[in-house]
Amino acid sequence: MPLFRITLAFLLLFAALPGRAEQALQLSQELRPSAMQPDTAPSTLPLTLSPSQEVKDDLPPIPTIDLTTQPDDLWQRMRNGFSMPNLDSPLVADRQAWYLNRPDLLKRVFERSRRYIYHIVTELEKRGMPTELALLPIVESSFNPLAYSRARALGMWQFIPSTGKNYKLQQNWWFDQRRDVIASTSAALDYLQYIYEMHGDWHLALASYNWGEGAVGRAIAKNNAKGLPTDYLHLTMPGETRYYVPKLQAIKNIIAEPGLFGINLDPIPNKPYFGVVEREGNMDVALAAQLAEIPVDEFVALNPAYSRPVMPDSANSPLVLPADKIQTFITNLENHEAQDKPLSAWHTHNLKKGEKLDSVAARYGISTARLKQLNGINVRTKLTPGFRLLVPGKDAIGHEQIAARLPQMPAEPARAGKKGKKGKAGAKATGKKRGVVKAKVRKPAAKPKTKPKKR
Repeated sequence: MPLFRITLAFLLLFAALPGRAEQALQLSQELRPSAMQPDTAPSTLPLTLSPSQEVKDDLPPIPTIDLTTQPDDLWQRMRNGFSMPNLDSPLVADRQAWYLNRPDLLKRVFERSRRYIYHIVTELEKRGMPTELALLPIVESSFNPLAYSRARALGMWQFIPSTGKNYKLQQNWWFDQRRDVIASTSAALDYLQYIYEMHGDWHLALASYNWGEGAVGRAIAKNNAKGLPTDYLHLTMPGETRYYVPKLQAIKNIIAEPGLFGINLDPIPNKPYFGVVEREGNMDVALAAQLAEIPVDEFVALNPAYSRPVMPDSANSPLVLPADKIQTFITNLENHEAQDKPLSAWHTHNLKKGEKLDSVAARYGISTARLKQLNGINVRTKLTPGFRLLVPGKDAIGHEQIAARLPQMPAEPARAGKKGKKGKAGAKATGKKRGVVKAKVRKPAAKPKTKPKKR
């Protein structure tokens, strides 16, 4: 009876429509239960369609993504976090063609990224930022933490000196945190968040990262005054900035569908490549690599901030080591200290009045060219009395090898003069006392956010 009442109510509602009363009454009589119409069998509605009525759907099923389980391949984890609006511009196809015509370059860059990209993706996810931003170092530096530009931008994220200082990246004679993998990544993401909140648009934020937020703001104001659109594609900007977002979009497209472009993208294990070990005291770069049992080149690639053969006793300068070598380093360090061996065999020599580099080099048994290389001395360096030189002691290991591998700042351009050259002279050297290293594993602490100055 309840089913009948429901059906009857529906029919009455249907009958209320103009011109439907007669049809509803007829249908009501046909559906009346057999108790009221003993000579008529109850009507039934077909529950399934006949084969001739079936609807065919030849479209493939929509693929699903299980975000509760982490994929084994870091590339797939990154794809799952793609959330930036795609840029529709002919320049994207142009940049795609440029990259695809250079497969060897792509292969080298992707291989180089394996050291750093897990850390970057993890940091982006912590902040709820689009994971395609992990590909930005390809555009900036080809994932080379030692990259240096004509604008004096340095490191994987290409910070200029002033912006680096705004984001508390230390820059001195001993090391430059614009090259530091952990510190520079934290600063870059802080900056990207800041300029995104300023514009509310990722494309404009990226344009600001390349051109400066002030320049982008002026371009937006100019379009506003003319009644023109103010999105990325409609702003008047330099050629480099015009191509900047299309480059990132092109790389994103290739990573999203490598098979479509004929690219063989080797998987990256979805696990940390490196870990962090805290230390206190000066320590030789060559000794640290030796204790970790890794090549010097690998150590420098993970610790590219250091410019000298000695890592100084300074705040927030931990060692970055391959994750599977951390325990090896700690064990070997304990054995080294148990034998009362020094952790640094390098000394400082203060240049005396009238003293020449040739005589200092001869005194320590190295060439003048090597002495200059170890101390970053170039044609623009002012050698005055008291200038601090780093020289190898008799037990210093691998100083010849270290000299060729340590990152050095290129000679800075001359000061502005009659020929219109621009630039600043090099910074003065500073030093620290040697001490004892104490190592323990830690997770990198998040840096407090600071209100940045405009670029």
